[in-house]
Amino acid sequence: MAKSITPDGISTILSNPSPDSSTELPEIIVQVIDLTPIGNRYKFTANDGKMKLKAMFPSSFSSEINSGNIQNLGLIQVIDYTLNDIPSKQEKYLIVTKCEAVSPALEVEFKTEVKSEETGILLKPKQVVEIQSEVKREGTGIFLKPKQEIVAKSAAQIVNEQHGNMAPAARMAMTRRVHPLVSLNPYQGNWTIKVRLTNKGTMRTYKNARGEGCVFNVELTDEDGTQIQATMFNEAARKFYEKFQLGKVYYISKGALKVANKQFKTVQNDYEMTLNENSEVEEASNEETFIPEAKFKFVEIEELGPYVNGKELVDVIGVVQSVSPTMSIRRKSNNDIVPKRDITIADKTKKTVVVSLWNDHATNVGQELLDNADKFPIVAIKSLKVGDFQGVSLSTLSKSIVLVNPDTPESKKLRSWYDSEGKGASMASIGSDISPSKGGVRSMYYDRVSLSHVTSNPSLGEDKPSFFSIRAYISFIKPDQTMWYRACKTCNKKVTDAIGSGYWCEGCQKNDDECSLRYIMVVKISDASGEAWLSLFNEQAEKMFGCSADELDKLKSQEGEENLFQQKLKEAIWVPHLFRISVAQHEYMNEKRQRITARAVVPVDFAAESRLLLEEISKMKTSQ
Repeated sequence: MAKSITPDGISTILSNPSPDSSTELPEIIVQVIDLTPIGNRYKFTANDGKMKLKAMFPSSFSSEINSGNIQNLGLIQVIDYTLNDIPSKQEKYLIVTKCEAVSPALEVEFKTEVKSEETGILLKPKQVVEIQSEVKREGTGIFLKPKQEIVAKSAAQIVNEQHGNMAPAARMAMTRRVHPLVSLNPYQGNWTIKVRLTNKGTMRTYKNARGEGCVFNVELTDEDGTQIQATMFNEAARKFYEKFQLGKVYYISKGALKVANKQFKTVQNDYEMTLNENSEVEEASNEETFIPEAKFKFVEIEELGPYVNGKELVDVIGVVQSVSPTMSIRRKSNNDIVPKRDITIADKTKKTVVVSLWNDHATNVGQELLDNADKFPIVAIKSLKVGDFQGVSLSTLSKSIVLVNPDTPESKKLRSWYDSEGKGASMASIGSDISPSKGGVRSMYYDRVSLSHVTSNPSLGEDKPSFFSIRAYISFIKPDQTMWYRACKTCNKKVTDAIGSGYWCEGCQKNDDECSLRYIMVVKISDASGEAWLSLFNEQAEKMFGCSADELDKLKSQEGEENLFQQKLKEAIWVPHLFRISVAQHEYMNEKRQRITARAVVPVDFAAESRLLLEEISKMKTSQ
């Protein structure tokens, strides 16, 4: 039998703004009209023929709408919802948190023609409205509880009731009014949420005009997978820092919401939460299975280019290829010494990238990776910052999550690939092999400029480094310059002569019998517009010369009529290359100068270069 639109369905919703699961509500069926996407959500108007109400489907309904289950002019049964106030108007806003599709689209917007109190409305998809006189309005079964019985319970009340009742936790959870995160907004009154702590930041101190203080952030996830960031300052930070434990489930109430600052938000939510010293946070025992773990959105190593120096954080998964010892790095901001450890990971794209682990990540999980490096463990890392060191590099933040050999489908697939073919495959660094033919936003054809554009703008790189791509030739190499330095074989830092014999590494704090040479030099580059001095480091210089610094040093020390060292330098001159460069300011003899550094070098792809030139010619013709 076809279901009908519920007479006075909107009135029923308005009479029960916050229904408890124990509230007896009738079946509420309304028509969806004016369905419109707003970001990852959908707004619509709920219609019962007599009244209309502005409403919203959260992002969790995207698949239902995209698949056509929920359609404009179709019917839905509203099972659970939240009613919010629109602060600027005397109106309500319906947030549908659970519903079922009843009917596909009708031909027209439904409107009730009331002839008598005994008239009922029955709709069938894309058919004429039929009036059935047998259905009485009194038979709709609408039952409204007195408003004073609907009370939002705080986190403490829920937990105290739970402790006083021996019913199973799962059954008890169904009797509480817990709000989904998607239904919260800054203008809502009392609410209680049940969430898992999926990320916990470190306690940080700050100093401003109002004095000193402390702050820390957490990320919370509810059973629908919706996330929100919560921040605590001073007394609240000290109160809740030890209470919040990663992975545990909590009831939280008496918090405040505000519009999220896009510059600092770390989760996909329009709002962020602030908890003060009066907020209530209670652990929900035996209910972890109801809340999902933190979700990863992995980016393949080969696709990291577009994220370089961007604000968006990435998640990666890879096989650990190498792990460095812990290094001590001195911060420029406050002169503090912090631990750092570099790991190199690879994935199915046969590309590698260096991930810098900082602070606790370096000393804890980093040591675990070092101990098991010979087993090539799988590592999944959430919330990494993408930098441009050596072309592309990754760094952990305080909020990053590092999992070793996680029990996930992605981890199992990667392990199977590596054991079957990846272990013997040739790997290339993503940073030193940015392919110009891919046309990505960080490729060698992104922001292509001439050398004169750089050299004629002395203010470039004043506040922060500027990045460009150029095509140029090496036109001159000083043969008598210092072209390399003696480096530690473990961490690549500069070593000094040790007392007695061997070499001392300050980074590793140890002596070693041997060291390696690594390039650090300058060359003059030229293009049709001018010339400039370019700084080269080891990876880029090895591509220029086709040999390591150790090999070039051996050629320099050889005696004979044929100077192989000079020949090697001559072979590197007047060969075209594509450079990814950074431009920064440095001071020399009390004078500011530009420093141009090669971040990546690749040979010219003449087919791709020709396509670029054709595009430029086409643009010139269009502009004439």
